[in-house]
Amino acid sequence: MARPRQTLVSLEDTPYYHCCSRVVRKAFLCGFDKSTGENFEHRREWVDSRILELATIFAIDICAYVVMSNHLHVVLKIDADKVKQWSDKDVLTQWHKGFKGTLLTHKYLKEEDLNSFELQTVNECITEYRKRLIDISWFMRSLSEPIARMANKEDKCTGRFWEGRFKSQALLGEAAVLSCMAYVDLNPIRAKMATTPEASNYTSIQRRINSAIKGEQPAELLPFVGNERLNMPKGLMFSVKDYIVLVEDTGRIIREDKRGAICASSQAILNRLNIPAENWLKITTEFGVLFKGAVGALPALTEYCEHLDRKRRQGVANCQRWLCA
Repeated sequence: MARPRQTLVSLEDTPYYHCCSRVVRKAFLCGFDKSTGENFEHRREWVDSRILELATIFAIDICAYVVMSNHLHVVLKIDADKVKQWSDKDVLTQWHKGFKGTLLTHKYLKEEDLNSFELQTVNECITEYRKRLIDISWFMRSLSEPIARMANKEDKCTGRFWEGRFKSQALLGEAAVLSCMAYVDLNPIRAKMATTPEASNYTSIQRRINSAIKGEQPAELLPFVGNERLNMPKGLMFSVKDYIVLVEDTGRIIREDKRGAICASSQAILNRLNIPAENWLKITTEFGVLFKGAVGALPALTEYCEHLDRKRRQGVANCQRWLCA
């Protein structure tokens, strides 16, 4: 039986979550369907654009994403501190970027006179919106519903486009986060839709590489900020260059028609994560198969389950085998 989403999310343990959503009909509804000759590639652009748009609305950062032919992956970081710092007007402004709001919330932003009952109603809305803006269920719903409506209109049909429930798993610690990001970024290469990360369309890694060529980082994605230090900005605690090289090294090894090896800088990252190269290749190739629930080292997994009052540590054997060298 599927668990309620609130029993899978524990911000006390981690702000990082991997989500995956698939289409219902087993067809290439977001890509090129060789069996029918129909091309739905433009729908991948819909999904790509919507993911990046939602990152400007929610207090949720995009670490990695990929839009495949019939499913998508996103690695999200919930920024609970950001939403706490937003004023009431900030919350309403953010919400109105993507949703209609109410007549009263719009009047409040325009600083029109409201009576006490109306103010109470607006405050209740603000409280609810503040919660929703860090809710991955609301994020994924806001991603999937517009795409479904557009696809069904194009297909002249009704009914579900996406599966009713998306998969989500907590990522407990640097090793889980980085290996999941690499797994997501390498999806097109494993599926033989692309030969290199920079040729992988509708992926975060392509955006990171294109920006890195200009000496920049994409504004839409959570940045890499280097090694931990005092007064450091929020972001992923690795060098963006090292991460790109690590993904490229891994991609070369995964490809059957190329030989490859982990270079010194990539090996340094794996040493820091305490993951042997053989384990890394296994994880980034079969992450979705190996880990069905939360992913992390045994102590972190134990605390996560205790905080959510879960008696069984799902997937503990694979976490111990592949993440704890």
